[in-house]
Amino acid sequence: MKQYNCCVVGIGAVGAEMVKLLRRRNFPVNKLVVFATRERTEVIDGVPVEVRVAGPGAFKGMDFAFFAGTEGAKGASKTLGWQAVEEGCVVIDNGDDFRMDARVPLVIPEINAEALRQHQGFIANPNCSTIIALMPLAPLHQAARLRRLVASTYQAVSGTGSAAIKELEVQMRDWAAGRPLKAEVYPHQIACNVIPSVGSFKDDSGESTEEIKMRKETHKILGDAAIRVATTTVRVPVINGHSIAINAEFEQPLTPEQARALLAKAPGVKLVDDPKNAIYPMPIRASENYDVLVGRIRKDQSCDNGLVLWCAGDNIWKGAAQNAIQIAEEMVRMGLK
Repeated sequence: MKQYNCCVVGIGAVGAEMVKLLRRRNFPVNKLVVFATRERTEVIDGVPVEVRVAGPGAFKGMDFAFFAGTEGAKGASKTLGWQAVEEGCVVIDNGDDFRMDARVPLVIPEINAEALRQHQGFIANPNCSTIIALMPLAPLHQAARLRRLVASTYQAVSGTGSAAIKELEVQMRDWAAGRPLKAEVYPHQIACNVIPSVGSFKDDSGESTEEIKMRKETHKILGDAAIRVATTTVRVPVINGHSIAINAEFEQPLTPEQARALLAKAPGVKLVDDPKNAIYPMPIRASENYDVLVGRIRKDQSCDNGLVLWCAGDNIWKGAAQNAIQIAEEMVRMGLK
């Protein structure tokens, strides 16, 4: 089997999981290099990893560059991404800087892998919540055509990064000990609370950037700008794993039984739907799971041809690092690299 020279740019929560998953998924790596803002040695999954600083020519001889920027982080792919392409490397970017760029395919391999054939050396990962929502929605859209989507997200603190995880852990200990809770990463305490604000508010629409991304990315990935999308994004006191409540309206009738049959055979989706026996998707079960879990499937009583469902997925794995590696795996399978 052909082997590939790979690099990971950024070694935070997502970058570390990229390194870990390249090993666990047995991606055919010949050489792996990690780039960050300073040189050091990191231990990832029990293995020491040398970290270098990327400079001119750093990407020459590399086949794949995985840019691991967390959601909303700016800099690395804007500064180095197209340089890497010019030096002969395929860039797979987890950040949001180029997702809506017409040159850049926005790809979930199980849904729109064919978009990879139009790549110009640069491919983008969608937003973590978009990935988790569309994994169960895409098979239903293919069967009955999605007309309207209302999504309410329950997003774990790992989506903000390691500092947010630490803040939640410290706040939980302080709450249990009766000490005052300090909020630094978020504008309010996150322990024992939910914050209906993910991303930032840059205009007067009332929508956050995270909510806007869900709409625009859904249109681009499914290739249908007529789908109406309304989203409320909420940060919850969960360490890892995003959950999403979805109301979906379709052009054609689709019963819950038909939806279950479609989702039971959908790649990358696991049907977890027996609420009478307390079996349904939860972030604690989705964390470190390759699949997106879906359940609580029922008729939407508020509209014709509507379904309600609940899904949960690992926002750092399928929502970020895993999806990026799957893009590379798919490119290899399709003979594009």
